[in-house]
Amino acid sequence: MTSRTESTLKDRHAPPEKLWVLGPLGEPLTLETLPPADTTRWLSRRKAEVVAAIKGGLLSRDQAMARYALTPEELAGWERAVARFGMRGLRTTHAQHYRGMQDREQRFAAIMPAHAAAISARNHPIEAGEPRPTQ
Repeated sequence: MTSRTESTLKDRHAPPEKLWVLGPLGEPLTLETLPPADTTRWLSRRKAEVVAAIKGGLLSRDQAMARYALTPEELAGWERAVARFGMRGLRTTHAQHYRGMQDREQRFAAIMPAHAAAISARNHPIEAGEPRPTQ
């Protein structure tokens, strides 16, 4: 028969029976409920689940990259998209849309730098050093 002290020490050092984190839709996520390691069709929900598991400590970044054969850049992109736009930012169509907007802005600034600077100054007069308009 074990004493109460021995029993308490065993319980304290025993690994948790179920480790879980809160998923992107408010559901509990465990290692068993994460997307399978052989996932080839990455829905935005599945990507968000992986990001939530990393953020909550269920998986490390290295474990997630090894389990799902992800590159560091790809995983970082998912994390940025979730941080900036939530789960909707992980949709492929949104990524293409935002990438297209950024490309157009960069091309415009390269072609017409003076005009781009003027537009920036007009949109942000205080940053450009102009006095604040009075009414």
